Amino acid sequence: MSHSSNSQHDDRRTDVRVRTEMFLNQYVREQPYRALATNVSPTGLFVQKLAMPRTRHAPTVGLEFELPGTGEIIWARAECRFDTVASDFHLTGLRFIAMAQKHERLVRDFVREKEWLLERMWLRLRYGSNRQN
Repeated sequence: MSHSSNSQHDDRRTDVRVRTEMFLNQYVREQPYRALATNVSPTGLFVQKLAMPRTRHAPTVGLEFELPGTGEIIWARAECRFDTVASDFHLTGLRFIAMAQKHERLVRDFVREKEWLLERMWLRLRYGSNRQN
């Protein structure tokens, strides 16, 4: 897996994102940090962790995570595409740059399934309420 970043448009993930709450290990310069992913797409994650004054920035980080319900530990390398520190949290948008093909498929399938389930739920709410009226 390799994603180049030659244009301004690459700074933002355009793939479908699904909300999640998933703890993960983020390795910055080989130091582990516990973080929370709040959304995932086939190409990356949005992560928040407690703001720590000694956290050193790195252009790439290692990730270790398990998508909810999969039972599979995923190892990936990611580059930082968005990085800011709020009052108490460090917020980071990460784009995957290296991952086993098996794990790429797992992430892609996870996102597709969650997107499909959300769409079905939305359709039931929309059309189910019309039937009752």
